[in-house]
Amino acid sequence: MAAQDVLGQTARLASSSALLQVLFRVVTFGLNAFTLRYLSRELIGVVNVRLTLLYSTVVFLAREAFRRACLSGSAKRNWTKTINLLWLTVPLGVFWSLILGLVWLHLLEVPEPSVVPHYQTGVVAFGLSAIIELLGEPFWVLAQAHLFVRLKVIAESLSVVSKCILMVTLVILYPHWGLYIFSLAQLLYVSVLVMCYVIYFVMFLGSPEATKKSFPVPRVKALLPSLVEDETFVNWKEARLTWSFFKQSFLKQILTEGERYVMTFLNVLNFGDQGVYDIVNNLGSLVARFIFLPIEESFYVFFAKMLERGKTVKDQKQDDVAMAANVLELLLKLVLLIGLTITVFGYAYSQLALDIYGGSMLSSGAGPDLLRCYSLYVLFLAVNGVTECFTSALMCKEEVDRYNFVMLALSFIFLCISYFLTHWYGSVGFILANCFNMGIRIAHSTHYIYHFFRESTHRPLRGLLPSPALLLVYITSAVVTAFSEVLFCCDKGWLARLIHISVGALCLAATLVTMFWSETKLIHFVRSQ
Repeated sequence: MAAQDVLGQTARLASSSALLQVLFRVVTFGLNAFTLRYLSRELIGVVNVRLTLLYSTVVFLAREAFRRACLSGSAKRNWTKTINLLWLTVPLGVFWSLILGLVWLHLLEVPEPSVVPHYQTGVVAFGLSAIIELLGEPFWVLAQAHLFVRLKVIAESLSVVSKCILMVTLVILYPHWGLYIFSLAQLLYVSVLVMCYVIYFVMFLGSPEATKKSFPVPRVKALLPSLVEDETFVNWKEARLTWSFFKQSFLKQILTEGERYVMTFLNVLNFGDQGVYDIVNNLGSLVARFIFLPIEESFYVFFAKMLERGKTVKDQKQDDVAMAANVLELLLKLVLLIGLTITVFGYAYSQLALDIYGGSMLSSGAGPDLLRCYSLYVLFLAVNGVTECFTSALMCKEEVDRYNFVMLALSFIFLCISYFLTHWYGSVGFILANCFNMGIRIAHSTHYIYHFFRESTHRPLRGLLPSPALLLVYITSAVVTAFSEVLFCCDKGWLARLIHISVGALCLAATLVTMFWSETKLIHFVRSQ
């Protein structure tokens, strides 16, 4: 497949994934606002922190390494061996569900049944949902490797809509069911998700369309584990790479969900405070992650297809190097500007957003400071997502193993910093620790990128330098909106709030105009994709 075709399909995959993230975040946003009026903060805290952490940990540890390894390189491979390898995620998921389920049931603090009923059922249901989702892993990787954009959009949209309909219905009719509501909704979500992929491939494989595309998997039976005559059961190169990524994924999960592990295992916040933290966390990431995560996932595939893992820049095809460097520079510029915009305007409008969303329960206390810090954290998330997706696509097995030692040290430091900062600053300490964590990871990734392109004429890290005119507008906007918040927000009535919003809208408009004027190359890239 030509480089330009890969770029075009990757961009479409990223934009479709971005739309899905919008849907997920908006739904979560709306559900939190809705359930706050029917259910307790403690129940929301247990579901969104404790049980969701169980589910995400099992799924991440069981499949992340397999995804990274099996999506590396060309889609032309021995898919029988790759599919055999991917099916190992299921027994691995069963293992992690059993081990972590016992920890969640017997070693962690159990909520009061009068406040959070049916906790044990919730643990079992969320662990089971992780195993069900892993049954669809070979189908997901096959679809992702061949850039089946519409399948992902339809499958994840249907699963989210089904979950929401069931949850809202049960919350209204049976609010006393407690965790039964979320358990049934979670099981429905993963079941619909897996069934969509299974039904699609059952209909697609063997069809004229599959034959026309010379699809490498001829029939549905080939998607099941099978022996290859006179050959090994799996591709050992992929298996060794998977093991390297597995060691890294274990550490990466601690860094990614570190604050939730600290909350869960060290009890630094009660369940009610955990609920508020999670609500603010979802609000803070509503705009950010629906863009950054799809870009990271989709352009990881792009970089892995364009460049060969483990080779120096001189040993790569130079046209592909030029394409990859140009895309990396523009992606860095894109996420940097999005992150700066959220950081600048998030500071002055955090309290207003929380007051409109959840009233004084969220806008008083540590809520506004938490969201302001999260706005800064978004900037770190933006840059880290792109730099780390590039390095993950290029590092060879030995480099991944070396990076694992860095991640091990960083994990220990991060957990210690999280614990102490939380004792000093409350929930805000979690965000500050995450900023430190992301800063170190960005430093490592940018060093790798600089070293990789050092012997070429390409300098993609220039994407981290905004134009002086745009930087001046950002600084001016930050000062003006901060003064506006002091003068007009948030206890002076709706007229003052509208004035504050108008000031922000004018500053945002000035920022966007300057962006279109000074970043013409970036604007052309976004429009062309």
